Amino acid sequence: MSKIRLGIIFGGRSKEHEISIMSAASVLSVIDQKKYEAIPFAIDKKGVWHIPEADLCGISELSDPLISGLFTEAAKVSLTDFDEMTDFALPLLHGPFGEDGTIQGMFEMMDKPYAGCGVASSSVSMDKIFTKDIWRNSGLPVSDYTYITRDRCADGFAAEADRIEKALSYPLFVKPANMGSSVGVSKAENRADLEQAIAAAMEYDRRIIVEEAINGRELEIGVIGNETPAVSVVGEILPENEYYDFHSKYKAGGTRLIIPADIPENVRESIYGLAISAYKAIDGEGFARTDLFYDEKQGKIYLNEINTIPGMTKYSMFPSLWQAKGVGFEELIERIIGFGYERYNASHHRQPASRA
Repeated sequence: MSKIRLGIIFGGRSKEHEISIMSAASVLSVIDQKKYEAIPFAIDKKGVWHIPEADLCGISELSDPLISGLFTEAAKVSLTDFDEMTDFALPLLHGPFGEDGTIQGMFEMMDKPYAGCGVASSSVSMDKIFTKDIWRNSGLPVSDYTYITRDRCADGFAAEADRIEKALSYPLFVKPANMGSSVGVSKAENRADLEQAIAAAMEYDRRIIVEEAINGRELEIGVIGNETPAVSVVGEILPENEYYDFHSKYKAGGTRLIIPADIPENVRESIYGLAISAYKAIDGEGFARTDLFYDEKQGKIYLNEINTIPGMTKYSMFPSLWQAKGVGFEELIERIIGFGYERYNASHHRQPASRA
């Protein structure tokens, strides 16, 4: 059987551009070369596609000088090139224009099998407001929250800040609705903090979610699968800073990942069930990572976010959680690709053998 031509797509127009490149470098280093012809497609910050000549496998830091050499004029390609050169798409684009249903819609238009969640589930999961609304309406536990839009703040933040203070109690977290890797996230302890945090978040999005802070442990769990998803072990984050911000996630330092998390068995089992319920509520497919809080004093668990294209870097929790479950990085990627083909074949009423 001939090799499957695997298009690995990374970079992109979001603020998580460099993180995506690091994820691609990690995945490229473990692809089964006997089974796949891995073709890297790098999207620059203007949305132009390239097939870089440089070897990505050595990239391991956000500031790596190799990154700037990926996007040369000679390396430019078209979407037609991508379509003709690939059998299957593995998007590793984090944030807007990659994790939000946009590129998934392009794959659907091309009739291209691809890994991960579909158009609708990617879109709603990227938007923290939509996600919380769906989970709350599904009876799943989330912290109290509200949201604001840029147009409501045309005359300043005072009126919206008044409304937020009546609805929620400090401390609060303020986040862009459509952004990942903790970009634009701030914690507000008082009115001055709140207005400053709103202004900061609006640099990245016109819709802002404001949530009551949960005084709890930060836990994460991986989910893979389509109709019958499976879960990884539960991991815990002990951030270097007060909370798990961008610096803590992607800079070497004091942040610790505890895998598996030291939590009671009944809590662990509850998290397994919640993760699967959260995944099914957004119609998840392929793979995702769910983030939760565990309030030990109250004995309560709260869903926080779901990431439909979680990081695959050397700092990332998702592959580490599956490694602890006994699923190595190479096997994890193989399963994710398999789930993409499974969905494609099912939607086209094909038998799995058609993959060849």
